[in-house]
Amino acid sequence: MRFLSRRLVMPNDLNFAGSLFGGRILEWIDEEAYIFAACQLGHKSLVTKHIGAIAFETSAYQGDVVEFGLEVKAVGTTSIIVTCVVRNKQTKQNICVADDIVFVHIDPETRTPQPHGKTKAQLDAMPITAP
Repeated sequence: MRFLSRRLVMPNDLNFAGSLFGGRILEWIDEEAYIFAACQLGHKSLVTKHIGAIAFETSAYQGDVVEFGLEVKAVGTTSIIVTCVVRNKQTKQNICVADDIVFVHIDPETRTPQPHGKTKAQLDAMPITAP
């Protein structure tokens, strides 16, 4: 897994207990995973269909730098499944793991699923494109 992106935890990212708000990290995961999937497929017309297991492991606090590790888990005809690990840049401890993030490639006009034309083997052979 390659860690491709980073964010700084700011005061408006915190919950009432002073740690990174779970909803904020899920927003970031969806955005980072979308960018990664779109770069790998070479298509921007993707929608989030499903996010599977989410495990929060440690907290992050104001001033922490978090980084996002992403990898392609599987590829379907119209879909791509991504795993995302968010960890603290300094400590390397996992903050959150989101598995089975499913994006579907859609026709931008009809909004219906459309083949993206890639296979897992093709994506595995490509160099990973940083978002």
